[in-house]
Amino acid sequence: MDQETDVVVVGAGLAGLRCALELELAGLDVVVLEAADAVGGRIRTEAVDGFLVDRGFQLLNPAYPELEGVVDVAALGLQPFGAGVVALADGPAHLRLGHPLHAPGLLGSTLLAGGRRPGQVAGILRWARPLATPRRHRPLAEVLARRPDRTRREALDRAGASGVLRRAVDRFLAGVLLEDDGSTADDYAQLLLWMFVRATPGLPREGMGALPHQLASRLARPVVLDTAAEAVSGRRVRTAGTTYTARAVVVATGGEEAAGLLRTEVPRTRGVTTAWWSAPERRPTHGLLHVDARTEPGGPVVNCAVVSDAAPSYAPSGRHLVQASALLAPGRATSEDALRRHAAEILAVDPAGWELVARHDVARALPAQPSPFSARRPVALGDGRFVCGDHRDTASIQGALVSGRRAAAAVVASLAPTPRSPLSPGTAPGRRGPR
Repeated sequence: MDQETDVVVVGAGLAGLRCALELELAGLDVVVLEAADAVGGRIRTEAVDGFLVDRGFQLLNPAYPELEGVVDVAALGLQPFGAGVVALADGPAHLRLGHPLHAPGLLGSTLLAGGRRPGQVAGILRWARPLATPRRHRPLAEVLARRPDRTRREALDRAGASGVLRRAVDRFLAGVLLEDDGSTADDYAQLLLWMFVRATPGLPREGMGALPHQLASRLARPVVLDTAAEAVSGRRVRTAGTTYTARAVVVATGGEEAAGLLRTEVPRTRGVTTAWWSAPERRPTHGLLHVDARTEPGGPVVNCAVVSDAAPSYAPSGRHLVQASALLAPGRATSEDALRRHAAEILAVDPAGWELVARHDVARALPAQPSPFSARRPVALGDGRFVCGDHRDTASIQGALVSGRRAAAAVVASLAPTPRSPLSPGTAPGRRGPR
């Protein structure tokens, strides 16, 4: 069966959904194809025995500029985590470090930790100096563009960052960037840190999956689920049952899938393993993320948390939900026992009553962002073909949304209306939800 439309978008992750919404706003008829049984791409939430578990531990930062006017954050019911981190140090001891404005309750412990380690604090401040430039003078991106290209490890070393505070920063960023070798471009690490400084990330009341579902609900035409694109040839997309002919095709899948359909370069990606447990009791953690900042970490966990402390909707009454994440490398799986033991050690609790709720091994969770840092990659490939996804921008929710918007703009620019064209922009009944 053949079908014609203005634009086919392959993939209903955040980038594809944002792209489709922008195209509809321009008056184009859009078909969105999704190989999975639900929208969201890598952002999915499962309901298991009264618990909500996301596929990989993720947080939504309301400071992302691209959310404005696109996502109704208030409707998501964001449940914020604590604006800080608890670091297990040698001794053992737990250091509670927090943002002085967003977490005033942690100010005393933060000052105490810093007062005992003034040299370490100075090194971290030298590393984070770009964040101190007032934005009214120069945008952060401009500040970073004037610096030499360095990895985050090189930048921290150059700043003289050391000791337990350096290890706490390294471990925290390892969980965010999904690498523990410091190879990420420091400019990207600084941009992410700036977002954490501006606001406190959290989890939607109905799970992270509520974010893509909100976007999908605003489309004029429902996403075609369980339908994989088998081939893209020019402006034609072939699936198992239908061939779509369009004026433009946007591939909005993950980097590896996009490379297979478009014959482009395969981007490097990083993986993560996340385990979720039901716990009958817990030590109060104030919704803070925990990391192992000892000289020799006791296991594979890069971060863990009692998620239900920050997001009560993630667990049924009387139970608590614990998560632990570890880096996932090809051919190197981490046992559930190792994750459980290390997470319990970091949290300083007895894991005897923990019951596994779910485990997710996400091999291609995040595109790598090596040095030199490039925040924009081309989205227009010629011959009516376009591509978007966080592998074309920054490896984040912000990057996925920006990429979708950029791809849509490129499509609209390429489809200049002609008087005799029956598919000129403005002829299709596209609609848009509240902005």
